Amino acid sequence: MWGLLRAMCLVHMFGSIFCVFKPKPRNPEANMNVSELISFWGYVYEEYEVVTEDGYILPLYRIPHGKNESSHLVSKPVVYLQHGWTLSASIWLVNPPKSSLGFFLADAGFDVWLGNSRGNIYARKHVYLDSNSKEFWAFSYDQLIKYDLPATIDFIVNKTGQKQIYYVGHSQGTLLAFGAFSTNTQLAQKIKLNFLLGPVITLQHSTGVIRTIAYLETTTTKIIFGEKDIFSSSDAEYFAQFFCHREKIATVCNNLLTLLFGYNPQNLNESRIDVYVGHAPVGTSVQTLLHYSQGMRTGIFQAYDWGSLFLNMLHYGQPTPPQYKVEDMKVPTAMWSGGEDFLADPIDVRQLEANISNLVYHKKIAEYSHMDFVIGLDAPNKVFNEIVTFINEDQSI
Repeated sequence: MWGLLRAMCLVHMFGSIFCVFKPKPRNPEANMNVSELISFWGYVYEEYEVVTEDGYILPLYRIPHGKNESSHLVSKPVVYLQHGWTLSASIWLVNPPKSSLGFFLADAGFDVWLGNSRGNIYARKHVYLDSNSKEFWAFSYDQLIKYDLPATIDFIVNKTGQKQIYYVGHSQGTLLAFGAFSTNTQLAQKIKLNFLLGPVITLQHSTGVIRTIAYLETTTTKIIFGEKDIFSSSDAEYFAQFFCHREKIATVCNNLLTLLFGYNPQNLNESRIDVYVGHAPVGTSVQTLLHYSQGMRTGIFQAYDWGSLFLNMLHYGQPTPPQYKVEDMKVPTAMWSGGEDFLADPIDVRQLEANISNLVYHKKIAEYSHMDFVIGLDAPNKVFNEIVTFINEDQSI
């Protein structure tokens, strides 16, 4: 009798463990690259390489028309999508077409371009530097502002023959817009409308796990993370994919994401967590991490602080890093921010809003966290459709 009871208990215990670790059906897009994602959903794409002034080679993808169109000979409004920190062009494609902004805009009749910032897994080539060298990784978002964004936008303008294009930035993509369009007037003139999702500048009031980096000294950060890349694809990604795609654990993983981005777990498609984890994070430089830490501590949107008066004089000709002046950015701007966003905290957003010279629209979505603007279940209705309306109305003027 006792033997039978023990056997039943063992069966129940192992059965429970099996159920917990029982995998869901796997999404094939989890380990696809950008071109594979586009092809998987039946869209035509073009791929280019942009070479920056300082020698970095950046992959650039184009979806020239919607899925049901057979030609892109007719001139269309051109839209460029700039991803956030530690992400890549793939983040605009990780949901099915009706809920991925890259596909959504193509089907709405636009010529869509997807860029990559140096240092992510797609952008690790250089004209002469080895990607394993410290020299390759000696960049922060200053270089993305000065070199990456201008090279990419100039390439698109020249290739399409359009004098002006539409810009969509998420997270770091918004920071790059403020930095580049405030300091490079020729570049700013090539942007017709500037759409910003989850806008960040200094992260001074950010909360959640990311806030811990503000408390690390530069030396400590380099001891922990090294002096090259950080948050690149690794075994941790496969570990996360394994556990976050189990039937009874995915909800736990969903809630863990709130520690990074803010609380709105009901707006995440848990059936696609393996895809999200497969495409984020995909790498950046440790120096970029240090630059964000600097902004958190100082609350100032400025160039990278080299840590001494001498080094700052050497790089900038002045003892302190020069500031980026948001008010100097004159491009018409529409902005969407979230009330539960741990990175684009509402306090920081209010301070930013007060300094934007040409803000034509600002929608505050009380329940939105940082990633809802890109992968949220209701993003098509609350954000994507409005971007399409703005562009169409602008085209009709």
